[in-house]
Amino acid sequence: MKILITQGHIVDPSQGIDGIGDIYIEGGKIKEIRTRSGGRKAKSKERKAGAEDPGFQTIDARGLTVFPGFVDMHVHLREPGFEYKETIRTGTLAAIKGGFTTVCCMPNTNPVNDHASVTEFIMRKAAQEGYCAVLPIGAITKGQKGRELAEIGTMKHEGCIAFSDDGQPVMNSLMMRRALEYSKAFNVPVISHCEDLTLSEGGVMNEGLISVTRGLRGIPAEAEMIMVFRDILLAELTGGKLHIAHVSTEGSVDLVRYAKKRGIQVTAETCPHYFSLTEKAVETYDANAKVNPPLRTERDIEAVKRGLQDGTIEVIATDHAPHHADEKLREFDQAPSGISGLETALGLSLRLVEEKVLTLPQLIEKMTLNPSKILGVKKGTLKRGSDADIVIVDREKEYKVSPEQFASKGKNTPFAGWELKGLPVFTVSRGKLHEW
Repeated sequence: MKILITQGHIVDPSQGIDGIGDIYIEGGKIKEIRTRSGGRKAKSKERKAGAEDPGFQTIDARGLTVFPGFVDMHVHLREPGFEYKETIRTGTLAAIKGGFTTVCCMPNTNPVNDHASVTEFIMRKAAQEGYCAVLPIGAITKGQKGRELAEIGTMKHEGCIAFSDDGQPVMNSLMMRRALEYSKAFNVPVISHCEDLTLSEGGVMNEGLISVTRGLRGIPAEAEMIMVFRDILLAELTGGKLHIAHVSTEGSVDLVRYAKKRGIQVTAETCPHYFSLTEKAVETYDANAKVNPPLRTERDIEAVKRGLQDGTIEVIATDHAPHHADEKLREFDQAPSGISGLETALGLSLRLVEEKVLTLPQLIEKMTLNPSKILGVKKGTLKRGSDADIVIVDREKEYKVSPEQFASKGKNTPFAGWELKGLPVFTVSRGKLHEW
């Protein structure tokens, strides 16, 4: 299909574009891009021929904003093994509905993605049923048990673009050291779930006054910070590529900032719920607000925002973690952690622009170019010749979050009923157009 997107406000941090322009797509690639300030021009003969070509579609994007398709480097697609929670098909449909055209799936499936055969299954299934690009993240250790390294080399050859035991921290420091050494050798990031299990064991929310008054066992901020510090030290020792997942505490932000000043190769991400909600969201025992790491304090939220603002935190990821409704209806202690986040991430993140925490180009950079650079993939750009992965957003569109309308099987969100602003109206994924 040939597509011409006309007169949209194009924001592409990879090229420094922030202005009105046109994009011409052919063969699943961006063939030409034109901005009013100059830039490349779509060929006039092709645009003229479009009116007579039944395979040609024009999108009038006046009043809309055009971004590179978002890249989510932290998603749980649940397949294989937990298809009752989510599948590759439903998860990628939720992704493109939220504006994401590339998702990186974590390995805590059943079986765990700790072997090239599981990676191959995910890649094949995604090619058959996926609505967007799926990039697998392999396990650091076999079975995510922290005792023996997985076959990192063969998994990378099969398609894994990073390695993580997300959901289960690598408690053994020697094992983490070896993983970071491999990350340097294979030039892939190790994504660390930073949690000291000896401090967090049995905890279900942030440790503080609310956990005490609600009779819930707390998880101190130090459970995250201690492991962030350990992994930073190991990254300095090995020269490996370390990425800190779902940063939630002020102390972790400070530690990552310190590491960057020392020249250590470390990057970091946070998630919309860590700059949108505090621990007060669980005062009513709402299991939809139960996440790991847990929601923290207002002070932590402000620190995360400062980290986003000064570049300490380069990436906004969703940590999309869908669960069956029955699981979240259990008592708070027994309910699993996780939020279904792909379809609310944009609206929540745009609030950072309204609050002047970030400019619009800075926000889009954290959702497109930066994760692509960290992962070493050619995504997150509208450059000529790149994959036609594009999201067109109505930034003035106001809507109420309705979980029953999610494309994801997971309806578990603490944002139900929230009024958000900014909604994808078109998503182009690998040249295929989807309209919402």
